Amino acid sequence: MLKSLSVRVLVALVAGLLLGAAAAEFGGPLVRAGVENFEAVGSLWLNALRMTVIPLLFSVLVVGVAGVADAAATGRLALKAIGWFAAFLLVGCAWTLAFGHGFYALWPVDPGAATALAAAAPPPPAEVAATPTFGDFLKGLAPTNPIKAAAEDAILPLVVFAIAFAFALTRLPETRRLALTGLFQSIADAMVVIVRWVLWAAPVGVFALCLGVGLRAGVGAAGVIGHYIVAVVLAQVGVIAIAAAVAMAWGRGPAGLWLRALAPVQATAVATQSSLACLPAMIEESRRIGLPERVVGLVLPLAVSVFKLTSPVANLAVALFVAQVYGVEPSALQFASAVVIALAVSVASIGLPGQVSFFMSVGPICLALGLPLDLLPILIAVEVVPDIFRTIGNVTGDMAVTSLVARDQPLEAQTPTAAAA
Repeated sequence: MLKSLSVRVLVALVAGLLLGAAAAEFGGPLVRAGVENFEAVGSLWLNALRMTVIPLLFSVLVVGVAGVADAAATGRLALKAIGWFAAFLLVGCAWTLAFGHGFYALWPVDPGAATALAAAAPPPPAEVAATPTFGDFLKGLAPTNPIKAAAEDAILPLVVFAIAFAFALTRLPETRRLALTGLFQSIADAMVVIVRWVLWAAPVGVFALCLGVGLRAGVGAAGVIGHYIVAVVLAQVGVIAIAAAVAMAWGRGPAGLWLRALAPVQATAVATQSSLACLPAMIEESRRIGLPERVVGLVLPLAVSVFKLTSPVANLAVALFVAQVYGVEPSALQFASAVVIALAVSVASIGLPGQVSFFMSVGPICLALGLPLDLLPILIAVEVVPDIFRTIGNVTGDMAVTSLVARDQPLEAQTPTAAAA
């Protein structure tokens, strides 16, 4: 059981909180000083993660956006599918922002518990309180110096530059385009290797960070972590319900038949926590209910490649929780920036390992909102529960778009299984 990194990190989180609380209760000044010094190990580990965010983000954006542009060039069905992908992702972002504000209005994060959880992290930057004007927002979209933007963690202009660069690559001759996308793919792969090395030490890093939290606030921080899990899971459940409702209302065939086809796919998602591993089940079930083969063969592989319904939903939900912990209310323009980044990284993070994807996806959103990243390693420790719903939502979105694209396609002969259903 302890061979699982997620389990080891979770054990480290609990042990850090308990031992930190014990040090606060029973330890003397020397013990407290020792714990505070050991926190530097956690800060070192966090910095090692942070150093990969900018190069990884830029590289996967270039490769991911160029790949979507190539897919869109394959034909009308692909364009229609990408249109549905974009519509669902936008609705998901709008839902998450609305849900988050309503959820925390009804069930706010306990201030004492929030202070406890943030005890090992610095306060949010002072510039969060400054609301930029719309003119400042527009001027900041295009970086005068992309390298300076990267150095200053100016994520939105960097994302705009990466997207423009990726689309420009698609206009180059194939040989030169493939050479450059191959270069950035190699950079992204190298960053993933570094992140895997850093994550190998995650139990030590999380233990050091949580030791400080436990020292300052005891185990009271555990309750706010449970609050976080409920918030992120409910945000994803909401968008899953939206996608299913749209597919049942406007998709191909009877709603009940589609739901029966979806059930085994979702069960596979729970077992594997991998959208790619669910692809064979999605293809089989879509064929079984008589969806056109040309739609199934194009849309489902494309969806698994470039579409993650719950990625922006869950990532924005995490950032909203971090904002609640620090008592920060970002401006409307900051939320707009966060949505743009969430949509971009939802495409860019396709194919990355779960824990790598978590930090790379949520980190830029938090930076856009002016929030520190220091809580993210602690939240990674409990990501195993929200991650199940991420996969359920992703396969639901894939099946929904396939049914919607198939709606106006010519009928094909049903298999005997589909006819019997």
